[in-house]
This record gives sequence, C-alpha cells and structure tokens, in this order.
Amino acid sequence: MNWTHLHLALNHIPVLGVPFVVLLLAWGWVFGKREVVRVAVLWMALLSVVAIAVKFTGDFAVEGDPKRWSDAQKYVGLHEQSADQATTAVFLLGLAAAVALYLGRGERVLPVWMLAVLVALGIGTSGLYARSANLGGQITHPELRSSEAGK
Repeated sequence: MNWTHLHLALNHIPVLGVPFVVLLLAWGWVFGKREVVRVAVLWMALLSVVAIAVKFTGDFAVEGDPKRWSDAQKYVGLHEQSADQATTAVFLLGLAAAVALYLGRGERVLPVWMLAVLVALGIGTSGLYARSANLGGQITHPELRSSEAGK
C-alpha cells in the first residue's frame, strides 16, 4: 500500500463522517436526547483530528509520485486548494466541539447557541468536503470533469 491507496481509503472518513455526525447532533438536539448530543459532539471532536491527519496522506501521495499526477496537475491543484479549505473548516469544527465538551462537562446542558454553532459549522464543513471529494474524483476520472463531460 502506498500513500495514494491510503489517502483514497481514509478520505471517506471525514467526507461521510462529518455529515453523519451533524445529522446525529441535530437529531439529538431536536428530540432532547442529551446523551446523543454528547456522543455526537465527542465524535465531532475526534473526527476532526482524524480528518486533519487524512489531509496529510494526500500531500504525501502527491509528493511521493509527482510524475503520476503530471497530466492532471490542474485538478490536483484544485483538489488540494479545496482540501485545505475543508481542513480549515474541520479544524474550526473540532475547536468548537472541544469548547462544547468543556461547556457540557459533568451534567451541564449545552447552550442552544453552541448547538447552533456546531450544526452550522458542520453543514458548512460537509459542503466543503463534498466539493473537495468531487474535485478529487476528477483527478483520475476525466468523465467527471465538466470541461470534458460533453465530449
């Protein structure tokens, strides 16, 4: 297994995990399930750490075999820029989740504003990950590229 294999295997964790945890958090919030909210916030914090590590596997993949990506360098650059934005967003999400864990320690109820911040950041982060995944797919799947789709 090389860095490219590892990146392709692991990048699904944040791409699918962030929206799932945001939905779990929203469900727990709407239905007043404090335990579900706590689990979702904890997973949000853990997922952000994993997601940041996953970003580096992509960097190593490109650096490890630059000739392989020379034909798709434009798409690699777009994907990398998008991944940087998604990583920044997931870092902020993780930071907010850590604050929420601190505010909700013990038997304390999380403030509504904190839940709203987490859901909003989670939705934004999910969108950035969806865009990054789409751009990443275009690297090796030319049929996904909008400029070549009509050919």
